[in-house]
Amino acid sequence: MGLKDKAENKAENLKGQGKESAGKATGNEQLEAEGKGDQASSKVKDAGEKVKDAASDLKDGFTK
Repeated sequence: MGLKDKAENKAENLKGQGKESAGKATGNEQLEAEGKGDQASSKVKDAGEKVKDAASDLKDGFTK
């Protein structure tokens, strides 16, 4: 997982947390749901990057 990808995923997660908190504080269910969606998207992207990393590590193990 590239550093840029990690940073982008972390930023998306933090943005989602902010939206969720703001939605809860203001009673805006749509904003709260959008924040949860941003966080879920970030987690899916992280998982995908981890799978890519694992595949790359496995490939590297076979080529050594």
